Amino acid sequence: MSDKELTPESQSIPAHVAVIMDGNNRWAKKKRLPSIAGHRAGAAAVRKTVEAAARQGVKVLTLFAFSSENWKRPQLEIDGLMGLFMRSLKKEAKRLNEYSIRLEVIGDKSGFSESLQEQIQIAEQETANNDGMVLVIAANYGGRWDIVEASKRVAQQVETGQLAAADITETHLAEHICLADLPELDLIIRTSGEERVSNFLLWQLAYAEFIFMPVLWPDFDKTHFQEALDIYQQRQRRYGGR
Repeated sequence: MSDKELTPESQSIPAHVAVIMDGNNRWAKKKRLPSIAGHRAGAAAVRKTVEAAARQGVKVLTLFAFSSENWKRPQLEIDGLMGLFMRSLKKEAKRLNEYSIRLEVIGDKSGFSESLQEQIQIAEQETANNDGMVLVIAANYGGRWDIVEASKRVAQQVETGQLAAADITETHLAEHICLADLPELDLIIRTSGEERVSNFLLWQLAYAEFIFMPVLWPDFDKTHFQEALDIYQQRQRRYGGR
C-alpha cells in the first residue's frame, strides 16, 4: 500500500463504513479445511479492506470481528480466534502506524484474557497519535450490550443528581454509546448473503444504508468494496424525510 494508493479517488463516499464479516466457516467448509483456516483467510481480507477504505478516503472503518454471542462456538474455534486476534494486534499495529491509521477496539474487553487485554491496549496506544483513518474493531461486542452500558451511565447521572429522569433525551444516551466521538454510520456491508444485523451497532445504524453481498468474507477484496461504494453512491438518503 503506497502513499499514492491512499489518496481518495472520490469525494462522494461514506465517511463511516461498517462491515459484518461473515462467511469464514462456510469458506473453510467448502474447501474442506478446518474453521481456523477460514478465519486466517478472513484476516487477509481485513488487510485488503482496510487498504481499500483508506485509499478511498473513508474516515472510519468499523469491522465486526467477534460478537458477544460468538462465545457459544466450539472452544477449539474460540481459542484459535483469540490466538489469531493476539497475533494480528502484534503484527498489524506497526503497519497501521506506518500509514497513520488509528486503531480503536470497542466491546466488553473484560471478557478477554489479561494478556489479550494488554495487547489491545498496547496496539491502541501505538496508533493513538495517528491522524488518518480510524479502524474500529468490534470484539466481544453486542448492540444490546452497548445500549445497556450507555443506559447505566445515564442512570448514574440521575442517581448523583446530575440529571433528572424527566430530562433524559436521546442526546444523553447517544453521548455514552460506542463510537459517539466518531462520524455517524453511513453504510453497513454484510458478506456471505445473509441479510440481518446480528446485534451489531443497533443504535448507530438508525439511518445507515445496508448492502448485502453474496461473497464469503475471505473472498472479499477491493473490487467488492468498490462495488459496495458504487451502490451506496446511487442511493438517496432521506433520513425519514422525502
